[in-house]
Amino acid sequence: MRKYEIVFIVKPMEEEGTNAVIEKFKNLIVKNGGTIDKEDRWGKRRLAYEIKDCTDGYYCLFNVTCEPACVKECDRVMKITDDLLKHMIVRDETKPAAKAEEGQE
Repeated sequence: MRKYEIVFIVKPMEEEGTNAVIEKFKNLIVKNGGTIDKEDRWGKRRLAYEIKDCTDGYYCLFNVTCEPACVKECDRVMKITDDLLKHMIVRDETKPAAKAEEGQE
């Protein structure tokens, strides 16, 4: 199992609609064998530039632990979901402090 960070921006809509989109991805990750370690909802923010005729979006961050297949499926579904403006999935590659110090010598 690997750790990932998933950030996505939901189109501006009613609170129930936004919560439904977020729950959809939470359920998708759990259904595919992953666990959500932390969910951080940043809320509605202004975008740096207009995306799909929207100037605002609802930001959400998931820290998850799952297999690469789960991330692949999540990415696939996020690409075809019309309620998302953007998404990004990155692998969390934080190293233990002892190994980081060894590399600096």
